[in-house]
Amino acid sequence: MTIITPSTPVAIIGAGPVGLAAAAHLAERNLPFIVLEAGPVAGHSVLRWGHVQLFSPWRYCLDQAARRLLEQTGWQAPDPEGYPSGRALVERYLAPLAAHPAIAPRLHTGQRVVAVTRAGLDKLSDAGRAQAPFLLQIERADGGEELLRAGAVIDASGTYATPNPLGASGLPAVGELAAADQIFYGIPDVLGAHRERYAGRRVLVAGSGHSAFNALLDLVALAREAPGTQITWVVRRGDERLAQAYGGGANDALPARGALGQRIRALVEDGTVRLVTGWRSERVERTPAGLVVHAGTRALDPVDEIVVTTGLRPDLRLLAELRLGLDPAVEAPSALAPLIDPNLHSCGTVRPHGVDELSHPEPGLYLVGMKSYGRAPTFLLLTGYEQVRSVAAALAGDWVAARRVELELPETGVCSGPVAAGGASAAGCCGPSGPELPARSALVPLALNPAAPAPVTAPGCCTPAEQASCCEPAAKAECCDATLLSEAGTSGTRTTAEPISTSCGCR
Repeated sequence: MTIITPSTPVAIIGAGPVGLAAAAHLAERNLPFIVLEAGPVAGHSVLRWGHVQLFSPWRYCLDQAARRLLEQTGWQAPDPEGYPSGRALVERYLAPLAAHPAIAPRLHTGQRVVAVTRAGLDKLSDAGRAQAPFLLQIERADGGEELLRAGAVIDASGTYATPNPLGASGLPAVGELAAADQIFYGIPDVLGAHRERYAGRRVLVAGSGHSAFNALLDLVALAREAPGTQITWVVRRGDERLAQAYGGGANDALPARGALGQRIRALVEDGTVRLVTGWRSERVERTPAGLVVHAGTRALDPVDEIVVTTGLRPDLRLLAELRLGLDPAVEAPSALAPLIDPNLHSCGTVRPHGVDELSHPEPGLYLVGMKSYGRAPTFLLLTGYEQVRSVAAALAGDWVAARRVELELPETGVCSGPVAAGGASAAGCCGPSGPELPARSALVPLALNPAAPAPVTAPGCCTPAEQASCCEPAAKAECCDATLLSEAGTSGTRTTAEPISTSCGCR
């Protein structure tokens, strides 16, 4: 890997919560870095949803290295049990952090990274690749361009600017782009800046996650003040999976998150929100009566506005000249994807992970934060903070710290994968019966090159994919029989690809 020096610093793309946390950890380790933010201020994307209240209290929103830096300046931490809005997160945390003397001189706003490559090498070139510095192509807000050399790249640019479309097949529905002036992607400020757009109108909300819940609750509050406001909610899930959409309720370790789904359930049951399940949008038609959304031969009643909250996806175009090791479905790093893939992962909470799971065939490149999760929807800020702590330690050569877990994530209280669909087995795998995982020692140690097979050390499941469906040690023992693991001998290492069990996700 290229040596990190003042002339080839660590380049951090994005000055959001995770990007600035990465800067704080690098500053503590005295590693040179530069932060490149496309917007005019740190936390620019967060300010775009500044009206939204987070379901995580302040104690889950602050990175520890960032907090240590801020406390040097006399900064007062917010009430740990209070719930910030996006704007409060910026004003009370990100803005002071960006202004800290250890970060401010290295933070450059109005600089959008449009491409990253290796200096003098294209994607096909092998010779000297690991030693060549990264080369970042930057577009400035004034229209100028420049190049920056870097010893490592931490891409914390997030996914907010690339929402999923309304169309159920991953592409915009027919007519969706033509109706863009009546479609909002994300959570509109219906009680503030966007009030006139939605008051007294017929509104369709698409999506089944927490963003949809927030949009629905705001629209319900508006409907109480503005007669004629009508709300229709469409989800792709069928009735049999609707309970999962409402979340873990009282079992959720984040009470505000658990309460969101229960409030929505009550609004559906009393008829305030009209729910349509099993809906997969294919076409949007402009008619004199309004926008009509079609799914096959079915059509919804006309609406005036559509709010799309169907998730986000990473923009990978700027990394097109680098060698990425991404899962083809999740678009997350290959070793991380099985731990977060909603098609495999039976628990709503993802175990902590770090530099090993985030590594790519391109040494020195790390996707962190929301972008590291690809299309998976379960990211929490604490996860991103743990990621960059581990990556910063690795860049400093402190591999003991890089592979040590310093995080406990709050449980969601819901199982959402194939195991959960089976009923009782979901509780056994995700329930509280087993002891807590002690540390990353229960995970598979992975080589920095994802293409190279790594041995699996007992006790633990046989591959990351198998571990992903077994949340507790007791379930892992049942999943990957310890007696079979012991066949490897006293080393405790088993490298065979033979299937061990068909239970709990093992294949």
